[in-house]
Amino acid sequence: MKKSVRTYTHIFVIALCVTSCSVSKFIPEDKYLLDEVRIVSDTKEVKPSLFNSYIRQNPNAKWFNMVKIPMHTYCISGVDSTKWINHFFRKIGDAPVIYDEHVALKSQNEIEKAVRNMGFMRATVHLEKKIKKNKLKLSYHIHAGHPYVIRHVAYDIDDMTVSDYVWKDSAQSMLASGMLFDVNKLDAERQRITKLLQNKGYYKFNKDFLVYQADTARNTYLVDLTLRLLPYQRRKEDIPQKHKQYNVGSVNFLADTEITSLQEGTLGGFDSLQYRGCTMYYKNKVFLRPQVLTDFNRIRPGELYSEQDVQKTYSNLGRLRALKYSNIRFHEVNKEDSAKLDVYVLLAKNKNKSVAFEIEGTNSAGDLGAAASASFQHRNVFKGSETFMLKVRGAYEAITGLGGSSQDYVNDNYMEYGVESSLNFPQFMFPFLSSDFKKRIRATSEVGVKFTSQVRPEFSRTLASASWSYKWTDRKRIQHRFDLVDVNYVYMPHASDTFRVYLDNMTKENSLLQASYEDQLVVRTGYSFTYNSAGNGMMRTPTKNSYSVRVNIEEAGNLLYAASKLVHPHPKDGGNYVLANIPFAQYVKADFDYAKNYMIDPRNSFVFHLGVGVAYPYGNSKMLPFEKRYFSGGANSVRGWSVRSLGPGVYNGGKDGKMDFINQAGDIKLDLNVEYRTHLFWKLNGAAFVDAGNIWTIREDSGQEGGLFKLNEFYKQIAVAYGLGIRFDLDYLILRFDGGMKAINPVETGKYRYPVIRPRFSRDFAFHFAVGYPF
Repeated sequence: MKKSVRTYTHIFVIALCVTSCSVSKFIPEDKYLLDEVRIVSDTKEVKPSLFNSYIRQNPNAKWFNMVKIPMHTYCISGVDSTKWINHFFRKIGDAPVIYDEHVALKSQNEIEKAVRNMGFMRATVHLEKKIKKNKLKLSYHIHAGHPYVIRHVAYDIDDMTVSDYVWKDSAQSMLASGMLFDVNKLDAERQRITKLLQNKGYYKFNKDFLVYQADTARNTYLVDLTLRLLPYQRRKEDIPQKHKQYNVGSVNFLADTEITSLQEGTLGGFDSLQYRGCTMYYKNKVFLRPQVLTDFNRIRPGELYSEQDVQKTYSNLGRLRALKYSNIRFHEVNKEDSAKLDVYVLLAKNKNKSVAFEIEGTNSAGDLGAAASASFQHRNVFKGSETFMLKVRGAYEAITGLGGSSQDYVNDNYMEYGVESSLNFPQFMFPFLSSDFKKRIRATSEVGVKFTSQVRPEFSRTLASASWSYKWTDRKRIQHRFDLVDVNYVYMPHASDTFRVYLDNMTKENSLLQASYEDQLVVRTGYSFTYNSAGNGMMRTPTKNSYSVRVNIEEAGNLLYAASKLVHPHPKDGGNYVLANIPFAQYVKADFDYAKNYMIDPRNSFVFHLGVGVAYPYGNSKMLPFEKRYFSGGANSVRGWSVRSLGPGVYNGGKDGKMDFINQAGDIKLDLNVEYRTHLFWKLNGAAFVDAGNIWTIREDSGQEGGLFKLNEFYKQIAVAYGLGIRFDLDYLILRFDGGMKAINPVETGKYRYPVIRPRFSRDFAFHFAVGYPF
């Protein structure tokens, strides 16, 4: 063993020497390889990390911030780039970064300017270069000096109307005595006032009409600041005049498939109608109901112009799938005593109908099959931008049954066919709600139904569901989903005698298995909240520090239980309450998920994840429906275990190398993950991770020995895994391949409890393929 380790070490050292020699070939004479770049500050108030974006030339990237593999890969190609193999190495690698003095001086000037803008007006930055052979280490040393501080803030605004708006909103001001003379904050205050005035009718106002006058006392670092309002001038030669405040005049909607701009005579070939003070122009027939347009419009005739209302209108119209795009134009109408803006909203019609087909191959434990689906979508079914979807799916799989007489089988192979349909409304659809409430919440409503029939050799099963839900977003970072009602019904019309005997034998030790193959009804209500500090788009790789929080709460069966209790205080034969002779589930479930992404640099990041879930069956249920229980292991959990193969607790469900998917489920879940992500080359990213977690049951169960959650023992039952992963970033999706190894196996005892000390690949390794990041 020691000999082999020594051999591999020698090979690694030799490889490094060879690549180091090849790098030298790409460094011209009297030039240097940029080996390292640092930013150093002499004061705590000026953090070096704030200026990383000003560095115009960075050294070659390192894998996991340790080794410059992409650069060495490029240098393997040699100097002859005509050979295809050399061209390949150059394409996937990174060329050595040769130090450029001119670029470094530009970075120096930009950093110095940025520090001065923070209030350190006499700050300086100097370069320090350390050269060793043909490598150069560069440091930017920031000498901030003494900061300038604002002593007094004054306003010079001649326009009384503008002055009144500014003073009424002064509580939101970013300027205050004692603050640093930070140019960035001064500019942000100009932006804030500009936004305020643009929402108060000042259509032509921009931040250039606001200027600062700064006076400094001699031999002090104190600044007296005055904010001045300049008069309106379109050009320098124009006569200065008072800023105009505009009201909205007429509001007009132009609905057409071809119109792209508003020109004189554009409305000549249109028919028109009036609705709630707005005019609708159209050709042939209206493809959207006038009420939909007025409900989604926030620009009202007679009100002051507001940029915020314009953006809300754009956002609302963007939710209408019947529209390809929208464009809002303003026409200025000046009178002697007033200024108005006529509004024209140009609407381009989208294609209403579409058809899609999908074909896929399946492989379930070696049984091959195929599936096909066809879907139809109508984006404007009732002329209110309602989206109707109908999908039909069928699947076939050649499988092996449990054995027994073929006459006893329902079918020789596995077949599945199903149909699902949904209707999406772009508004919050619910009776007795006011129109103003529907406009404020900006929600979409969806009603859906689904029917699936599964036929196996041993049994046939029917699954039916119906749902009514709402979705809405808030400030682009918050997403809400409210499932008003979600009904799921499982019906087992037939089971073969062979399967019933098998089921009876298995349920002597496991009552959960029996429950999984009985008729059941789940009527649930749920709410989920998601916040992402980076905005929508979790599929893409984050470019800055960010975090996300997800909370989900659901309950089932409470209303049915209360109604049953009123009608029949005591169920028949002391059993469970039923609806149409079908027992219904009753439980409450809560999930919390948190992920934090720390950006080390543009190519390296560190991610932390915590996931906790608790589900509690009560009343009419002694256990959760199987599909509502938690499982551990797999691509998004503890990756040293395959999917559904870990827990609950120290329950050993994998005896004799066999999986026990039914029993390896629980009522409590804990996931802890840390992952270091790095860019490798081309479209490949790498990851090193450590996962920990498990699941537990709330109630003692004879079929899950050792799975009960106990406060004084659960932390001893947490499984730990480690591993490496590869991600293919294909822009539109991310393909993920992860290989995990067991580090701590709570099921085992003694020396086998810690496989990290004595790893065995065949026993401890698990491979996973998934789409998207795990968290």
